[in-house]
Amino acid sequence: MAGSKQPQTNLEGMVDYSAFRMSESLAENLSMIRTIFTGDDAVIIREFESRDGKIRCAAVYVDGMINTQMVVLSVIRPICSFERKRLDITGTTLDDIQSKLVSGNEVKRSQDIKTCVSTVLCGDTLVLTDGSQEALLVGSKGYATRAVIEPDNEKSLRGPREGFTESFMVNLSLIRRRLQTSDLKLSFLRLGTRTETRVCLCYLDSLVDKSVLKELRNRLSQISTDSVLCTNYLEEFVKDSRLSPFKTTGSSEKPDIVAARLLEGRVGVVVDGSPLVMTVPYLLIENFQAPDDYYVNFYYSSAGRLVRFLAFFLTISVPAVYVSLVGFHQEMIPDSLIAVLSAASSHTPFPVILECLGLLVVFDVLREAGIRSSNKIGQALSIVGGLVVGQAAIEAKIIGAPTLIVVALTGITGMLVSKLSSAGLLIRTGALLMSAFVGLFGYFFVMVMVSIHLLSLQSFGCDYMSGLTTLKSNMAQDVLFRAPIWNMKTRPQFARNTRRQK
Repeated sequence: MAGSKQPQTNLEGMVDYSAFRMSESLAENLSMIRTIFTGDDAVIIREFESRDGKIRCAAVYVDGMINTQMVVLSVIRPICSFERKRLDITGTTLDDIQSKLVSGNEVKRSQDIKTCVSTVLCGDTLVLTDGSQEALLVGSKGYATRAVIEPDNEKSLRGPREGFTESFMVNLSLIRRRLQTSDLKLSFLRLGTRTETRVCLCYLDSLVDKSVLKELRNRLSQISTDSVLCTNYLEEFVKDSRLSPFKTTGSSEKPDIVAARLLEGRVGVVVDGSPLVMTVPYLLIENFQAPDDYYVNFYYSSAGRLVRFLAFFLTISVPAVYVSLVGFHQEMIPDSLIAVLSAASSHTPFPVILECLGLLVVFDVLREAGIRSSNKIGQALSIVGGLVVGQAAIEAKIIGAPTLIVVALTGITGMLVSKLSSAGLLIRTGALLMSAFVGLFGYFFVMVMVSIHLLSLQSFGCDYMSGLTTLKSNMAQDVLFRAPIWNMKTRPQFARNTRRQK
């Protein structure tokens, strides 16, 4: 293709497909294809003809993205071995080729050049024939994909261990296997002016709130960007309160979790190339739910959920309360404890607020280093590194032992609610700084402001705090505690049909 001329482009530098038209001449069509794919050596054009010379064709595909054996067996070989006298074919029309020669499972026809180019780039094969303005689009995807394995971030002790992959159709099949009903609807669209990424909206038609679905479609249609490479691209475009540290769109790598959310009337958004599936609406309580909550006894899962609530409260509160009591409200500390704290901090050169901030930064650095390192040394680096650095700092009398205990408790409890790690970091830092200036009054001020912010949040028209702000038993059956599954008789309030079927 080195000698082909450059294709015409629009103002954004993209190929202007309106300048191309399919022709009945195979040579002209191939010249057009070479022009569009100028400089792309991975695009292969394989010309061939039937044994009796009556059919002249060309197959266009991207090297490395097709199943070569399938293309040879279902397209090239049947046409090359064709002889008119041996088959009941009266002509050489595209209808005859499609119905009697090409044996692919997925064969379509099109004369839109943009559709043809998109098909080639997706891993299918474009078959052009001499004498026809239409082309055959033969499904032939064969690129390598990652196997279905358990996701590292959502491990389950007793539940299913399958996780989504980067393969679009594999992810849809994992959802379909769990919801084998005609009520499950899959609606496709493409986003990204350059990537044209495939996106699928998944929902149960009888349960989804049509206003939520309409609002989601409206927000997706307003996205104007070059690329959509993963689910987070969409999340930042469609989420409510874009500057809020709290997530108002959910995501999961486990098909069973996504299926359960669809059964509650939510909408799932699958993005090609991403192992995360976005779900909306998303409520605050979902941050405290774990994959195993519904696969173990409800007593145990309820206790675990309460522990996670307590852990989030501790991770945002302990440093601020500690700094407030030590710096402003010593009268609230027992005499025996204040003596211990005074002895520990008497030889340290920094005030308590600087000790806390410094240790929190070190802890986050070690945690980030552990995440970015290989699995073999990552966990050891984060745990052993924290112990070694903390012990060395205490022995050098740079920090006090009580401060290290407070920061260690803060870091450990923060790991229990990883979905709120970014929000917890901002709240913890704000409360710590305010407490350093005005004591407990600053801490309570930050807590009140966070509460007001949470009460004002919505997710696609649904109250973000839904379930936590009501005393109705039917709406709080899966919030602070998990009720027995046989007693869960209602769906969330945003579902069209709130009554669960028996």
